[in-house]
Amino acid sequence: MDPFQPGPNLIMACHFTGIYDVNRSTTLPDDDFSLVQDWVDSIEVLGLQGVLFHNNFSTETCARHQSRHVQFLEVAYHPPLNPNVFRYLVYRDFLAQHAALVQNVFVTDVGDVVVCQNPFVAPLFLEKPGTLFCGDEPKLLGDAWMLDHGAHLRSKIADYGAFEADFKDATLLNCGVFGGNIAVMQSFLAALCTLHTTYNVDNKTAYTGDMGAFNYLVRTKYPASMWHGAPVNTVFKNYETARRDCWFRHK
Repeated sequence: MDPFQPGPNLIMACHFTGIYDVNRSTTLPDDDFSLVQDWVDSIEVLGLQGVLFHNNFSTETCARHQSRHVQFLEVAYHPPLNPNVFRYLVYRDFLAQHAALVQNVFVTDVGDVVVCQNPFVAPLFLEKPGTLFCGDEPKLLGDAWMLDHGAHLRSKIADYGAFEADFKDATLLNCGVFGGNIAVMQSFLAALCTLHTTYNVDNKTAYTGDMGAFNYLVRTKYPASMWHGAPVNTVFKNYETARRDCWFRHK
């Protein structure tokens, strides 16, 4: 077990390099801190606590940028799960180790997400302790990209096609930002990891399956305890850099 002792409220992200990134169509360089700089800065400015799991930052880079607000924890990336999916196993295992210390947690993408407000003191977060909060997009689940994205899971999960049909006009949820209290997050991450390790481990398509699995699980298993959109996130891909009325900005 690592010597790091987390506080009650955490924001976590992963940065894995040396593996082909299907979303960016490139392999990220190993020690380029600029890719996570904005995420780190946003946590430090707000005085929050962040944990960034990585596989290739140098010791020098970690020493230079680590602070009492952001910790860098090295983990070994293990295929065949793609990095977008493998991160959930990292979060699940970390929370299992530290469940006695952590009360609330958000997990986010790291290259295109910044924290705008402290979510853990927001009235909505405090008033809904059993809620899974997540980001969304101004699209419907029946979007053509999502149908392509779900091809592998559709071939593996018996009711995945029915889920797509039932929720085709529902808002598309985005797994780049989600969180809640420790009980909600441990339950959800356990179910998400089981789904991926059972049905997505042999995915050979050009799509990671993370968005499909996330939407499927939230919509079919957690619909009564889910909150998406504002004030959790700004409008996805609207690059609303001046907005500070939401907890997170996702592009």
